[in-house]
Amino acid sequence: MFKVQEIREIIKLVDASSIDEFVYEADGAKVKLKKKNGVTEVVAPKKEAAPAAVVPAPAPVVEAPKVEVAPAAPVADTAELHKITSPMVGTFYQSPNPDSPAYVKVGDKVGDESIVCIVEAMKLFNEIEAEIKGEIVEILVKDGQLVEYGQPLFLVKAE
Repeated sequence: MFKVQEIREIIKLVDASSIDEFVYEADGAKVKLKKKNGVTEVVAPKKEAAPAAVVPAPAPVVEAPKVEVAPAAPVADTAELHKITSPMVGTFYQSPNPDSPAYVKVGDKVGDESIVCIVEAMKLFNEIEAEIKGEIVEILVKDGQLVEYGQPLFLVKAE
């Protein structure tokens, strides 16, 4: 069976993509997502009706896990700064593995193709490039934090 967080991530990924329909089956469970006019609709398979003599037990209430999002400290003048944003929903990592140093730190110079972090989505590790020449002014998220599509990750002072 799927975990609530897994289903949420799948919904966000499909919603952010250009596909109209998505079907995923694993271990006898099936999730089918369809978009209608830009809105993602979750379609779950129907269960067979129980015989009239059997009274089904009430379904357990599943509470969604709470995710803490730490507010970022404001930078004095962000209007002139370029934002490197997350291209997908996933988990932000500053380094390729826990034993390695961070790709970039505040004050580091980056080039167009410099890798600044990794965003993991559904067990795929996606390297994120700076896409601009400049200096890292601020890192807006913490290592291991969940990020949304389009969420700013870094502020860069362009050269």
